[in-house]
Amino acid sequence: MDRRTFLRSAAAAGGVAGAGGLAGCLGFELASGGSAARAPPVVEDRPDGVYLPSHVEGMAMGGTAAGGDYEVGVFYSYAHRFWNLNGDAVKRTDIESDDDVHLMASVWDPETGTVLPETGVSIEISRDGSLVSQEVIYPMLSQPMGTHYGANFGLDGDGTYTVTVSVGGVRTRRTGAFRDRFGEPADIPVEMEYSEAERDGISFRTLENAGDPGAVDRMETETMPDATAPTVEELPGTVLGEVNSDDAVLVATVLGDPPEGVDADGPYLAVSARTPYNRMLIPAMGLEATLARDGDERFAGELVRTLDPDLSYHYGAALDGASVESGDELTLTPTVWPQTARHEGYETAFGALMGGMPERTLTVE
Repeated sequence: MDRRTFLRSAAAAGGVAGAGGLAGCLGFELASGGSAARAPPVVEDRPDGVYLPSHVEGMAMGGTAAGGDYEVGVFYSYAHRFWNLNGDAVKRTDIESDDDVHLMASVWDPETGTVLPETGVSIEISRDGSLVSQEVIYPMLSQPMGTHYGANFGLDGDGTYTVTVSVGGVRTRRTGAFRDRFGEPADIPVEMEYSEAERDGISFRTLENAGDPGAVDRMETETMPDATAPTVEELPGTVLGEVNSDDAVLVATVLGDPPEGVDADGPYLAVSARTPYNRMLIPAMGLEATLARDGDERFAGELVRTLDPDLSYHYGAALDGASVESGDELTLTPTVWPQTARHEGYETAFGALMGGMPERTLTVE
């Protein structure tokens, strides 16, 4: 099932609501109301893993537009803190006095609804032909949205802004029907109405159980597709099992042949990395695999970051002709933490607090 079919099916079943229909039960409110306290203290004694954040805030829709191979959506909320990763360094970005909004962009394939990680995105904000702000924005992970791009920005009062989203092209390997797509950049202007009153009407609530293991519910909206990984049942091939490395859930499957675009023969190992609770894709990490049988190594190598219409974003490699049998041991070794900024609730997971992600081994049934 491709992403577009999935979205249509969900809508038919009542599983996708418009922005106006979202409520607090989803954990990402878009109703009016809110609080004057925009930055409650960071949760004390945060766990080493995914946890419920100190607060939940909504967002306002800026607009959507298409260009080249891409469709983009622009959204804004209150300016807020987040955590940047650069290699193995984690640094918190706090709210500055001139920050008016946290501006977010999502990039997806309009044909399949596949959200596109690792495109490289910059934003230019202008008003009445004058430049207001311009910068590269960070790839990010949040519990309600999953993969997106964002940063805090200052604006120039109420009015109509042109937010030009510059998409740099997907840097990962593309396979199947994606082989010849998403390689070219595109500049996509989006018209956005902004008012301080509308921003201040965005919902904001604190959570009494902040710090507990868990996650707020993912957002569901007709405005844009979500960034969830396929369910285990939707993954093609034979699913070998799953392991958990510092709350990154790694699901391994093997296909009889590599997808088109992989210049190799034999079985193809694909590992889908996702968050617990919300099943959000985890991109931009380094991952290696070793396959052994009765103590003898059958395969060892890097799993390449890959975007495929059936497997979605994953880490994969052909097994050099090695077969996979019951009783084999597959060891997955993260070599680079996911190089994405984190919203609150994810900043202590996926290697950031432990100082790395441990290798994990599963036995093929």
